[in-house]
Amino acid sequence: MAAHAAVPTRRQFSTHGLVLPMMLGLSYGIYAAAIQRSGGVINWGEVLLGVVCGVVLAGGVYALRTWGRGLFREVRAAAWGALAGCAIGFLFSLSDVSILSAVVLGLIVGAAIGVSAFYLIYTHEP
Repeated sequence: MAAHAAVPTRRQFSTHGLVLPMMLGLSYGIYAAAIQRSGGVINWGEVLLGVVCGVVLAGGVYALRTWGRGLFREVRAAAWGALAGCAIGFLFSLSDVSILSAVVLGLIVGAAIGVSAFYLIYTHEP
């Protein structure tokens, strides 16, 4: 009696990996548009800015969550830090401050997130 070969099953589609990037992108886009609007009447330029910002951030978070495990832990932590630093620095630059202060805040936040992500990745890897 010969054993039969196992039938490969299709991978089930899960929304678990999509919900967090979508919610972060949505809230980031709304916040970016609100900062750019600065209390005035909303126009299509702010709507487009919010959509583009949200899609870019959601894409970055989705890419890091999906393919980040293949990277070295230092590179993965640096990627999370760079994504967070760029996002916060861009939001701060929308509030009509000098570019130097936006860059410094982005670097500080990026370094803090990078160090925190490295600690988290290093302590939770097998």
